[in-house]
Amino acid sequence: MAGYADAAVVPDVVRWVESSGGPLIAIPEAVLPFWAGADGDETSSDYDRACDVDGPVGLLPVGDTRALVLGDEPASTAYLPRHGVFVRCYAADSETELLAGLPAALDTAAWEPELRWRVPGPVVLLDAVWPGRSLRETDHVRVELAPGPYGISTAQVSTGPETWLGLIRVRPLTDR
Repeated sequence: MAGYADAAVVPDVVRWVESSGGPLIAIPEAVLPFWAGADGDETSSDYDRACDVDGPVGLLPVGDTRALVLGDEPASTAYLPRHGVFVRCYAADSETELLAGLPAALDTAAWEPELRWRVPGPVVLLDAVWPGRSLRETDHVRVELAPGPYGISTAQVSTGPETWLGLIRVRPLTDR
């Protein structure tokens, strides 16, 4: 799967963010400087708070807004704007196989109840261990989201005997 550096060379490639073993986080760009990751002298770092999220997603306060934690498993994750979904690869023989099964997965997914997330604008998906100020050194994906409320729901889907993925739908809500 292509990482951040690959996508910089080939712009149409799906960009995947890898975890070093913990959760990923989608953090509003406006508050990136406030995310300390595993750095800091505190007894509980931002990374520790992200690790405490129970379940596939959760929200954490960062600055004057909240970040979306992608918990459960440290899986390679991409955002597909055409579908408005984060795709987490739990198992697949290839990216091609995983993406080929995505339309059927979206049609058959049993979505969990929605979580409400208000964002001030674009967010950045990165490994929660890294401080927000270290973007140049880390894999990350910038996700263009308009300011406003979003419904976040999750599903786990198997699209074949050896292909399992997690879906995190990011659906704009009409009520402001």
